[in-house]
Amino acid sequence: MTKTFRGVYTVMITPMTQQGDVDLAALARFTDWQIREGIHGLIPLGSTGEFLSLSEEERDDVIRTVIATAAGRVPVLIGTGAEDTREAVRLSRKAQDMGADGVMVIPPFYSTPTDDEIVHHYAQIAAAIDIPVMVYNNPATANVDLKPALIARLAEIDGCDYIKESTLEVTRIRDIIRLCGDRLTPFGGILGFESFVMGAQGWVAVASNVAPHAMSRIFELVADEGKIDEARALYLQYLPLIEAVGGQYYVAGTKTLLRHMGFEVGSPRPPRLPLPADRDTLMAGIVRDLDLHCDA
Repeated sequence: MTKTFRGVYTVMITPMTQQGDVDLAALARFTDWQIREGIHGLIPLGSTGEFLSLSEEERDDVIRTVIATAAGRVPVLIGTGAEDTREAVRLSRKAQDMGADGVMVIPPFYSTPTDDEIVHHYAQIAAAIDIPVMVYNNPATANVDLKPALIARLAEIDGCDYIKESTLEVTRIRDIIRLCGDRLTPFGGILGFESFVMGAQGWVAVASNVAPHAMSRIFELVADEGKIDEARALYLQYLPLIEAVGGQYYVAGTKTLLRHMGFEVGSPRPPRLPLPADRDTLMAGIVRDLDLHCDA
């Protein structure tokens, strides 16, 4: 039975050992902690999970660990983006066979495909699997921008049921809803609170790696309880954290925050580097000011 995706989904970091290997034991503990903290869903192997820096064997280990640890308590979507459509199809089929509830797919990020090529890419993936596809629009990393009119075309593809919209134009959520109706459900990418107010049914968040309960609560206050002022106050309280894991430091910043919270998840893999000292100090201050802890 296909699950309905809704709420805040953490685009998960991939913990590493001090030697730079994937730390599956830490990943299992982190997965369980996220669920205990009230996260609504999990997405390993996104950009924050350093999917391009992992071998296929490592990616498979990550998938198995997260799905087994989640044990059906929350939906798990797997990042299966690839430059080659055939490879994206293969990875998506493999994720389905391994028990994923859905896949999140960024468009080809080097070839700058045309709109027709993008439609063909997603149609091939959706036709190959029986679980939902979350289209991922992030023009800052993908070199292409899936604007609302193109997303409306993708919404006509059976199986392309969700979109992660990662721009700073919150009106895109409005236009996606207007153009796609109930054929496609939008999630915010960068903007959480603002997207909820515009009608998004979820947020694929980086900040929820660090504060899963608070980020989930912002969504619940807006979407389920209609308490927008209370949600705004909570959002503004956590805005320094949300901004700290934006931009180029989203991987290293998130891992540094978790370290200051008492959970060692290692450093990012090169070419990413650990944070410089001044930003490390900034992260320590955010953890102190928000009284953040991780008992994973």
